[in-house]
Amino acid sequence: MEKLLATDRHIHGLYPHVDIWGFPISAYLFLGGLAAGILIFAAIYYLLGKEKEMPFTVKIGPLFALPIIMLGLFLLIFDLHHKLFVWQLFMTARAESPMSWGAWTLVIVSIFSVLWPLSFVDSIDEYLIKRGWSKMTRVTEAIIKFEHKWIIPHFIIMFFRKYRKFFAIVLLIYSIILGIYTGILLSAFNAHPLWNNPILGPLFLTSGVSTGSAFVMWLSDNHKERLLMSAIDMSLIAIELFFIVHMFMGMEAGAEAYKHAADLFLGGEFTAIFWGVFVGLGLILPFTLEALELRGFHIPTALPALLILAGGLLFRILMVSAGQISEYPMMP
Repeated sequence: MEKLLATDRHIHGLYPHVDIWGFPISAYLFLGGLAAGILIFAAIYYLLGKEKEMPFTVKIGPLFALPIIMLGLFLLIFDLHHKLFVWQLFMTARAESPMSWGAWTLVIVSIFSVLWPLSFVDSIDEYLIKRGWSKMTRVTEAIIKFEHKWIIPHFIIMFFRKYRKFFAIVLLIYSIILGIYTGILLSAFNAHPLWNNPILGPLFLTSGVSTGSAFVMWLSDNHKERLLMSAIDMSLIAIELFFIVHMFMGMEAGAEAYKHAADLFLGGEFTAIFWGVFVGLGLILPFTLEALELRGFHIPTALPALLILAGGLLFRILMVSAGQISEYPMMP
């Protein structure tokens, strides 16, 4: 009798461990969280009536949300094997699929990231002139002319302006879902102990909102706006550190597979880069710099902001890479 021995030892990406997702997926998760953070702040401060005091947060920052989302989608499609069938993901809705939730959330958030800036187009044009970004005003002026010339775009924008408070609430809800989704997408993979963690969703959301505040700090020219975002970001970093510590404590108290997953960061191959580079340079150092700035010390605004943004990207690279290594032991 002939026996057939099936093995996965020679299948690329599966041995010695799953190694399918690389930098494009990590960057996609980072960009999704960044866009969510930018839009969350825009919606919150509009609902608080702060659009005049915080013009970049409410009006200008969301201009960058759509390009950020589009770049993330490009990286996602680039990573897919069957690129020509990606459209089917946006034609199917499955309530049990985190990927389906994410796809439709991205569609809704993308639509809002277009309509939201359009509803402020006059104010944005004035802001760009004050900042000296005259070349960009050609776009806003063309949009203003287009809006007044064609009745349907004008009606849509006027309708959005009239009910902007309602749409701000919807934008806030879906932006939060987008931020959480970037973590839930990983946590849905039960075969990988590091990802199979309920803290991952809130942790990724907090990290995304933190990068959103860093983005505003980096590009805003309003000193009070930057200081407020700096103070908020310090709180977000503290929450992020709490989630990280709590995540590893829970894993160390869990089953053997979770302990092995945690050990990747607690003495294993990811220890130095996670605690030294991500936590040290991406969280604690910018926290310290922001605290010094709030106390009146002159700190280059871009420094803590860029450290947070770089740290947010590195965090996702580490989680995606380590998660694919973590696995449950083979049954005898």
